Amino acid sequence: MWKVRRELAVLKILGALACAGLALYWWAGADVGGVILAVPAAVLIGAMGLRDLLVPVRLAADESGITVVHGFAGRRHVPWEAICDIKVDVRRRWGLRSEMLEIDTGDFLHIFSPHELGASPTDVAAALRRRGT
Repeated sequence: MWKVRRELAVLKILGALACAGLALYWWAGADVGGVILAVPAAVLIGAMGLRDLLVPVRLAADESGITVVHGFAGRRHVPWEAICDIKVDVRRRWGLRSEMLEIDTGDFLHIFSPHELGASPTDVAAALRRRGT
């Protein structure tokens, strides 16, 4: 079972509260431009934090297959036979290295970041390959 670290969810909620506070501050000062920027930021960051709290487990594996988050808070079970490929996409840009876990089921491509998994995508891919064979 791989899930979002609770600290990350809390930081997102705190960021949403900070944006909401800025929106109120700018609204009191009649700065419409600041309000227009801060309100959508508060809503989006708050929604991401809420999702992290409601559905922290993004990927789970058992004997029958994997369960992935689908949509905002839904779940989808995928049997091992339906998984076409499990790979890690590694990119280097501006001196930084990023990894994304890709699980191809033929109909869907499920992509997970290290933040969503709470672990290295390379380690998760290796564990899934061991379990699936």
